[in-house]
Amino acid sequence: MNIRIINNSKNTLPAYETAHAAGMDLRADLESAIMLQPMERKLIPTGLHIELPEGYEAQIRPRSGLAYKHGISIVNSPGTIDADYRGEIKVLLVNLSTEPFEINTGDRIAQMVVAKHEQVKWTEVEVLTDTTRGHGGYGHTGV
Repeated sequence: MNIRIINNSKNTLPAYETAHAAGMDLRADLESAIMLQPMERKLIPTGLHIELPEGYEAQIRPRSGLAYKHGISIVNSPGTIDADYRGEIKVLLVNLSTEPFEINTGDRIAQMVVAKHEQVKWTEVEVLTDTTRGHGGYGHTGV
């Protein structure tokens, strides 16, 4: 799949790091370093603008290494870039650790997965079909 992209950053285009990777790393594009304090959230620019085909979205997800090693995550995870959005992709990072975290231009801050999606049309009914699970919700299968 080919996707049109404008790269206004100092970084290379997002790329898959391994042969079977689902996500591409997004990198910070900053004028100067940003210090993300504990429990603070900031919108981090990437300098990227994309043109997704209709029926696709770009999901912005946390990087597992940043989450595990530094407690860095994404507030609205996963974030969604819709096919009709043409603005700059920005990542809403949050520092869930007890230590400040420095972000510099070029740092890998998130990953982006491009995925196909469907739009639904609702059919209102009075009753839904029955299943074995039924109304079983949170914790219904035990610990």
